[in-house]
Amino acid sequence: MNNCCTIEHTPTVERYLKVLFENRGGISTVARALGVAPPTVTAMVHRLRDSDLVEPDALRLTAHGLRHAHGAVRRHRLLETFLHDVLGVKWDEVHTEAEKLEFGLSERLEDLIDTRLGHPRHDPHGDPIPPKNGAHDEGTEMPLALARPGDRFRVLRVGDRDPGALRALAALRVGLGAELEVLALGAEHEVLAEAAGTRRVRTGDRDLVLTAPVVRVIRGELTP
Repeated sequence: MNNCCTIEHTPTVERYLKVLFENRGGISTVARALGVAPPTVTAMVHRLRDSDLVEPDALRLTAHGLRHAHGAVRRHRLLETFLHDVLGVKWDEVHTEAEKLEFGLSERLEDLIDTRLGHPRHDPHGDPIPPKNGAHDEGTEMPLALARPGDRFRVLRVGDRDPGALRALAALRVGLGAELEVLALGAEHEVLAEAAGTRRVRTGDRDLVLTAPVVRVIRGELTP
C-alpha cells in the first residue's frame, strides 16, 4: 500500500469502522446507521479501501481494519461501562456520551478505566468488550424477533442505538438476564397482532406486550 493513501484516524473514520464492524449490510444500511447520505458512505468507503481498512471487493473490514475497529469498539464499550457503573449514567444515555469522549481517550486512561472496572467482559448493554490483545468474539445471540409462542428466552444483549426502546425496557423492568416466556398474542390483542414484530411475553408473574421497536433491540438465547 502506498503511504500517500493512508487515511487519518479522525472521529469520523472511527465511527465508520465501528459501524462496519457492528453492522451487516450494504451502503444504505451503513448510511442509515450513520445518519448520512449513501453517496457520502460510498466516498468514504473508497478512502478506507485505499488505506487497506476495507476489502477491495466487499463491504468488509480487512485484518488491518479489524484491528483498528476492535480498538475503537473497546474504548467505546469501556467508556459506556464506566459512565454507567461508576457515574450512574442511564443505559439509554451512555452511548451518546461515550461517543463524545472516546476519540480523546489515551491508552493510559483506557488501561486505568479497565483496571478500575475490574476488567469487565461486557458493557451495560451486554455487548462484549474486545480484549486489549488477542482474539475477539462478537457473539451470535438470537434476536427475540425469531422466537415463537412457547419459547423460553433469556435476554443477553440489547442494542444501544435506540434510546426510546431502552427507556421502554427500563420502564418495563426488563434487563439483561431477564427470563421471558413468549406467548401467543391472543384475541384480546388482535389489533396488536397485525403490527409486525410485536411480542407478548411473560416474565415472572407479569404479562407484557413488547412493541416492535423494543423487540428489535433484544437478543439472547432460548432456554429449556
